[in-house]
This record gives sequence, structure tokens and C-alpha cells, in this order.
Amino acid sequence: MKLGRHSVLRLFAFLLISLAAWSLGYFVAAHVPQSTVSIAALQEIGKKPVLRAPAPKRQKCDHWSPCPPGNFAYRILSGGGKERTATICFEDEQLVGEPGSGINIAIVNYKTGEFSSTNFFHMWAHDHSKQMMDFIRSAPKGTLLLMATQDDGSTRLKDYAKELVENLGSKEIKNIKFRSSWVFIAAKGFNLPDNIQREKINHSDQTKNRYKGWPAEIQIEGCIPRNLM
Repeated sequence: MKLGRHSVLRLFAFLLISLAAWSLGYFVAAHVPQSTVSIAALQEIGKKPVLRAPAPKRQKCDHWSPCPPGNFAYRILSGGGKERTATICFEDEQLVGEPGSGINIAIVNYKTGEFSSTNFFHMWAHDHSKQMMDFIRSAPKGTLLLMATQDDGSTRLKDYAKELVENLGSKEIKNIKFRSSWVFIAAKGFNLPDNIQREKINHSDQTKNRYKGWPAEIQIEGCIPRNLM
């Protein structure tokens, strides 16, 4: 049986393509290094790309989630043991870089969010209750006061100083004991929202084994609206 003209052309084209494919395979096998072409590499070509979640963006004062627009971020961490010092952060600025033993206090201008001053008041070897009261009273209206203990802040703390802090809104200052971990945020001249975390205390014996007789550190953090005044 004779083949038609079109059949002959198709056969010729098939043979030509087969020859080209064989030549290309021979060329790759002969000239391309074996390490660059592997079955594993060819398998990777057919795989779908793996989508990886981006690393979480760091938030102000190490919050897990950002504060809403128009809010200040704060985080107050007490000391824990001899090595873990107290830290006070406001709008991502560390206000207490080298905290002192006793009660650490930082003052912030609420209208601008700018740091005003900081101090610490030793309450073990000496009584600095009056100096602490003078420092608190020197803060003008429209300021925030952020407080954290480092080591002992209670042994020589006088009742009249506790009453001053209580008048700022503290509910735990009169419960503070030897080496209690205590953190607190207060406002002068305006009221903070009821839903923000303002204070925390820890003097539980159950946590003292962590730091050989010292209570564990505690912290509070949150967001404060800028339009409270």
C-alpha cells in the first residue's frame, strides 16, 4: 500500500522531532555536569511554592498587638530576683534604663507623651518616704506616673506615703510587703479608663523558689487614649 503525500510528510516530521529530542538529551548528558541536573531538581520544578507567614512585626513596648491609633503604649515590669531589674516603657522608650533598689517612678507628660523625669527611692537601709512624696507632688497636673519595685520597696515606706499613692488610685500599696513585686500607673489631674490594666502585686510564697526567696517579677501593659483631658 502506497503512502500518501501528507502521510509521508507527517512521518518525516515525526522522525525529525524524535531525532532532535534524542540529540538534545545526548547533548545534556554529555556536556551538562551531573550535579546540576538531578531527578530531585526536576521534581522540585513541579512542586507548588511554599507560602510562609512573615515574621511578626515588633510592636511598641513589646506588645503582642499594636495599640489603636490615637493611643499611648505602656509596659511596666517589676524586678525579679537580683538579676532581673525593673523596666518602665512608654511609647517604646525605656524610661528606667538603670533602675535602683526600692520604688522606681517615671513621670510622663500626658499631652505630648514625652518623658519628664525619673527617680528611685530606697526603702531598706534608709527611709526615703518624704523624698518620694515630694517627687510625686512635683509632678504637674496632666502627667502620668509609672511605678515599679526593685528588690524591697516596703520596709521603711511610711503610711502617709502609702496614703498619697492610694489617693492616686492604688488599691494595693497598703498591702505591699518585704520584697513584694508591685507595678502601678496613675494620672494626675484626669482619670484613666476603667478598662486599662493599672496595678498588680505579687508576694506569693509559691513563686519565691524561682529566685531563691524572691517573688517573681510581674508586669502590666496596655494602651491609653490620648484624649482623656
